[in-house]
Amino acid sequence: MNLVIFGLVLVYGGGVWKFWNGFRRTNFNVAFTNKLRLALLWPFLLAYSKSYRQNFRKALKG
Repeated sequence: MNLVIFGLVLVYGGGVWKFWNGFRRTNFNVAFTNKLRLALLWPFLLAYSKSYRQNFRKALKG
């Protein structure tokens, strides 16, 4: 069970890291608070927002 939780935390952290580092390739406003909010909420936004999914893919490329 602990290994599953560790894996989920690792995937979440990896998503935040990749999005944060690739943020400049997206169409989003570059404000720090916007960048932080979008990076931390990536799992929810990825599931529910088509625009975010497209920009998330842009951020991961590179």
